[in-house]
Amino acid sequence: MKHSVRKQFMLIFSMTMVGMILLCILANDLLLESFYIRQKEHVLDEAYKLIDDYSKEGGLDSDEFDVGMDQVAARYNLEMIVLDADTNTLRSTVNDSKILTDRLLGYLFSGQPVDRVLYSNDRYTVQRNADTRMHTDYIELWGILSGNELILMRSPIEGIKTSVHIANKFLAYVCIIVLVIGVLLNLYLARRVTNPILELVDISKKMSELDFDAKYTSGGDNEIALLGCHMNRLSSTLEGTISELKTANNNLKTELNRKVEIEKMRGEFLSNVSHELKTPIALIQGYAEGLKDCVNSDEESRDYYCDVIVDEAGKMNRLVRNLLELNQLEFGNDNVEMERFDIVEMIRNCLNMDDILIKQDDIKVELKPCEEVICVWADEFKVEQVVNNYLSNAIHYCKYDKRIEIVIKRTDTAVRISVFNSGDPIPEEALPQLWTKFYKVDKARTREYGGSGIGLSIVKAVMESLNKGYGVINHEDGVEFWFELDPNIKEGGI
Repeated sequence: MKHSVRKQFMLIFSMTMVGMILLCILANDLLLESFYIRQKEHVLDEAYKLIDDYSKEGGLDSDEFDVGMDQVAARYNLEMIVLDADTNTLRSTVNDSKILTDRLLGYLFSGQPVDRVLYSNDRYTVQRNADTRMHTDYIELWGILSGNELILMRSPIEGIKTSVHIANKFLAYVCIIVLVIGVLLNLYLARRVTNPILELVDISKKMSELDFDAKYTSGGDNEIALLGCHMNRLSSTLEGTISELKTANNNLKTELNRKVEIEKMRGEFLSNVSHELKTPIALIQGYAEGLKDCVNSDEESRDYYCDVIVDEAGKMNRLVRNLLELNQLEFGNDNVEMERFDIVEMIRNCLNMDDILIKQDDIKVELKPCEEVICVWADEFKVEQVVNNYLSNAIHYCKYDKRIEIVIKRTDTAVRISVFNSGDPIPEEALPQLWTKFYKVDKARTREYGGSGIGLSIVKAVMESLNKGYGVINHEDGVEFWFELDPNIKEGGI
């Protein structure tokens, strides 16, 4: 990228570093000497006070003063001499004290010229002056101590200049090293700062291409991280919006397809209902006409005709009632009323109602309730419909050893009720269609006992209204239908 943020960041940072380094070198070159001189003034002042204290106490002849004077001279590179009132040398830090003595007496009595006075009071004077013999500039302090002794202290400025030169040279080396380290650090920081920005650029590019999988992952708690977080939210929002649009478009296509399917289903439904009603209506019509025409005038024949009419009318009534009930369940018009009831007692009542059919077919029924499971939560009336439909199928399709087993057991989260009947397994290809309206595996057998193919559709609608599982399992010797309900949870168990 021609105008890369990383390049701009590095250029600005590097130029700033170079500018600051040059400023430091310039300040050091222009101000360091003056600063050193001021520090020397302070050192001379402190040394004078120290020696003056010894003078007040009369301790200029002590060994302690000699040691302290030598230490101050060595530490601060000072040349010092102390004279008594008769100009005799009391203490000196140089071998040839005559030079310092003449210089001090010249300041005191002959008015020897001075280049520049830096500071002066009634006790001493601090000045900057040149030594023509040594061709060296000095900072000097000369004056009188409290014991009337004369004192001269001086420090060569050439040492200060040399120190400034060495300091500037050292600073230059340090600045070069700092500059190299700074450039490397700048490169690292530039990457740290610009990598999240480049990541955001890449994310925005992918978003423009409707690719919302890329997310900002660099983290952090600064403005860039906040922008990345907002980009992630924007990406998710756009993805959700596009998903909703696609879903709406798909739903629209589905609705259009459903209209075609509904028309087809409506035709199939009318055909199925017409087929189911055609036989009983024909029988009722035929036997009614027979009664009207007195085909058989004896009482037994009339009773038989009437029984057939009543039976076929009952089948029609059950079919219509089941269709209305199924319609309410499928369209959610039937309210679900949850209540606690004894599932074992309900199943026993259903068995009692079917007792005549069970005995008539010589079927053995075995109920195996789990002793821990007593009560469940569900719509009792709807669950009773499920049980009755399962029992009706089991009774009418029970074969061979004529055995029905009803098992109630508890799983981790539910109570499972299964109804098994011995007989032929259901063909595997027919299993998915069992819950479809009017579907019959064995149409002749279903017609024989008056089934309409709606019972299992009602089971499906009931269980879906309860949001519970149901299903069918083939066994070698029969078929098992099952469904699940919520247990009645009590403290400490069921």
